[in-house]
Amino acid sequence: MNTQKHVNQIVKAAAPHMVGDGFRVQSTLPGGTRSENNRISPFIMMDYAAPNYIPPSPRPRGVGEHPHKGFETVTIVYQGELEHRDSTGSHGFLYPGDVQWMTAAGGILHEEKYSEAFTKAGGKAEFAQLWVNLPKAFKNNPAGYQNLTKAEIPVINIGTESYVRVIAGEYGDVKGAARTFSPLNVLDVRLKKGDTVTFSIPAHFNTAAVVFQGEADINGQSLKAVETALFEKEGTEITLIAMEDATILVLSGEPIDEPIFAYGPFVMNTEEEIVTAINDFNAGKMGRL
Repeated sequence: MNTQKHVNQIVKAAAPHMVGDGFRVQSTLPGGTRSENNRISPFIMMDYAAPNYIPPSPRPRGVGEHPHKGFETVTIVYQGELEHRDSTGSHGFLYPGDVQWMTAAGGILHEEKYSEAFTKAGGKAEFAQLWVNLPKAFKNNPAGYQNLTKAEIPVINIGTESYVRVIAGEYGDVKGAARTFSPLNVLDVRLKKGDTVTFSIPAHFNTAAVVFQGEADINGQSLKAVETALFEKEGTEITLIAMEDATILVLSGEPIDEPIFAYGPFVMNTEEEIVTAINDFNAGKMGRL
């Protein structure tokens, strides 16, 4: 018999900070200690850029060339337009509804900025970036890139205007668009006020529900914008009820039961592997843009 997962903590997002010269974000998941990493594994962290007007500019702003190794970045665009380049030769644009799933694995250099067209016109931007850990067996794989367009991401309608987008994993019998290296679900939920949806999640998965916009009742707890519900492992269901129109990201996944050693843009298993990653980057072994 299915039972509800108990909300054991509500995390309020950290104060906004700048990433690069163009992204004003808030960190929405707990992190920084081994126990917190274990609670949200396989996820590492997530930044959310709330809707913000970006004025026209003579040059694109964002984050310039920088490395990553040992994990994946997942960028979900809600408003605005981003442009991506990386050392695998990938180059593309992310429009509203698109998702970029970048596997840093053995090492990658990339840059992410507002596109030139968006920069010239200005406009509202809103997006989230999630970091997903890789199991040790895949941390030194070749880097890769999945450009998931809005049209490629399955949508399950709920009522007349509410829906769930299955970015990764599954919802019911519907499989997500992304390929993953461990069992996990990334579900993008839009609920109109009064609508409700229930998710069935394996009891051993770590689970979080992040409210980006609006307000929702989540298994009996009220959450507002930039608040995150963390759940006990016991139980297999979470129910979202929109108290206002709401945008919610539901994350769940099988914990990766391995040590984590993180330093800046590198997430490995030991300090020695971090030193190797830094040396590889300095030696130019992660390629070039």
